[in-house]
Amino acid sequence: MVTRWLLASLASLQIAVAAGPDLDLGSMIRPSPAGARFIDENFYIWCGTMVRGDDGKYHLYYSRWPRALGHYAWVTHSEIAHAVADAPLGPYRHADVTLPPRGKAFWDGLCTHNPTIQRFGGKYHLYYMGNTGDGVEMKTLNWVHRNNQRIGVAVADRPEGPWRRSDRPLIAPTPGFYDALACSNPSVTADGKGGYLMVYKAIGDKNPLPFGGPVVHIVATAADPEGPFEKHPTPVFTKEGEKFPAEDPFVWRGEDRFWAVVKDNSGVFTGAGKSLALFESGDGFDWRLAKHPLVSTTQVRRPDGSVERLYSLERPQLYFEGGRPAVLFCAADTDKTRAHSFNIQIPLGP
Repeated sequence: MVTRWLLASLASLQIAVAAGPDLDLGSMIRPSPAGARFIDENFYIWCGTMVRGDDGKYHLYYSRWPRALGHYAWVTHSEIAHAVADAPLGPYRHADVTLPPRGKAFWDGLCTHNPTIQRFGGKYHLYYMGNTGDGVEMKTLNWVHRNNQRIGVAVADRPEGPWRRSDRPLIAPTPGFYDALACSNPSVTADGKGGYLMVYKAIGDKNPLPFGGPVVHIVATAADPEGPFEKHPTPVFTKEGEKFPAEDPFVWRGEDRFWAVVKDNSGVFTGAGKSLALFESGDGFDWRLAKHPLVSTTQVRRPDGSVERLYSLERPQLYFEGGRPAVLFCAADTDKTRAHSFNIQIPLGP
């Protein structure tokens, strides 16, 4: 159990985050009310990252694409949208589309996905994956789009925008490196020393195409939140003998170390099957499984004591209040047909 919380002063006005020496996020999970869901019957909703604005409102950025196109259209037709609420658990109301399509000639012109929001230096930085391609939705992945995945950042003075997008990606594949095929799923935090640390999903080209692989995670650092980011050479969140052990990292700097929640694809880290796992690192480069590795299985408790059994609980993102994790946001669906998806908000206690 966490026995104390100490506020840490982080650089560039990022929310201060504190953590005791034995952070146990799993023990902090509280029942999730029925209304703590962001659902749209006409759209798949995936991801979900939230920030509190100076207006006192809670601003949620999420991926969405038309439900009629099926689950796999996330790779061709996703767009990052914006919803607003008066409380961290919602209810959230759709407000606008933050990063709409802007033409296949742009690196992120047809698809934007994987948002994660941070406030650095008084500005809002929305990191995300973008791609382009032929725009054809398919019953399986459109590999042209999947293998054109790149990472970028959009910047605004206010949560509602306007957002400044770059004509060049922030992170792009490097030939011969672990990300030679594609890059996605960015997470960024201030490093406590005036710089910035990113962890992202990297897909190599050593294994047979179109899937490629192996799929690992890479750390990159920068002096400015808009880059340039320098890639570091050693993959993280790896497991010997596993080609794709983890994804969806969310990283933050605590009192004395870095922390990360990742999706454990098959339970190789937690021993609990498909789940969320907690990692820690003293320097942001050398990561190890935390003392309390299990954050959550795909089962969510309700206030009445019943259990909601989900097929997926992915894309973890944390919202902090008073320096401690207060809400866990996750993408969810209910069965393997993946006929619909939504964002779920799970409160965290002390």
